[in-house]
Amino acid sequence: MNPITIEPIDKTNWEEAIAISLLETQVNLVPTVIESLAYAYVKPWDAAFDPYLLREGDKAFGFFYLSYTPASTDNYWIGGFQIDKDYQGKGLGSQSLYMILESIQEKHPQCQIISLTVEKSNARARALYEKIGFINQELENQDGEVIYKMKLK
Repeated sequence: MNPITIEPIDKTNWEEAIAISLLETQVNLVPTVIESLAYAYVKPWDAAFDPYLLREGDKAFGFFYLSYTPASTDNYWIGGFQIDKDYQGKGLGSQSLYMILESIQEKHPQCQIISLTVEKSNARARALYEKIGFINQELENQDGEVIYKMKLK
């Protein structure tokens, strides 16, 4: 197994990113990669919005973005996290989340709290996030998604 790497999406890899596809039952659970890349351009929520590609060796298998307010300690949000349907069930989701958290701590050492939201009906994702250490805040955002948070060390 090759190590997982995280790389910013740019003109050299955006086509690989938009080729990531989900199972039909998952399509409505996260924004598409194309929508997320549009968010990166528009920045609808925060001052910074960085899209990333997840790789195992030379194979692109996943995507996520980080939306945040630079220099804040508690306004960092992981969003759009998805693993291509052909790579699911292999432990890449857990491994990727650990890598994402490590990357955030390296690039944003001031970050103390990382947040994310999950569709209520997405039991599989909720279980994954809870396994990693995210805590259900028993709150919903304006779209009815459940808010999870994790304190970083």
